Amino acid sequence: MRSATAVLLLALTASSACGQATTRPERPSWVSALIRKLEGEPVANPPASIARYVYRGDTVYYRPPRCCDIQSVVFDKVGKVMCAADGGMTGRGDGRCPDFFETRREETIVWRDSRGGA
Repeated sequence: MRSATAVLLLALTASSACGQATTRPERPSWVSALIRKLEGEPVANPPASIARYVYRGDTVYYRPPRCCDIQSVVFDKVGKVMCAADGGMTGRGDGRCPDFFETRREETIVWRDSRGGA
């Protein structure tokens, strides 16, 4: 009787999970290519990462600044560079999206370099 109950519970759990739709959007091919490029470079300090946000009503991807005076990069959904939100000599990026940190929302970490710090 126990095994029949366990099988029934397992079947119900599996069938309910199958009916759930995933809300994770597909990763654009250009993001995958950027990740492969970053993985081929020496480990950055801090380690590289890519986050997805909604900014000004559109999906964008943010690559944080690396060490020192390197600027971040904000890409639009097709991979075109929109701006540098921070970093650089002033730490404030290139000034083309000064409201990025105040208005971005729905953060999803798309990728983080797991090789550790330099």
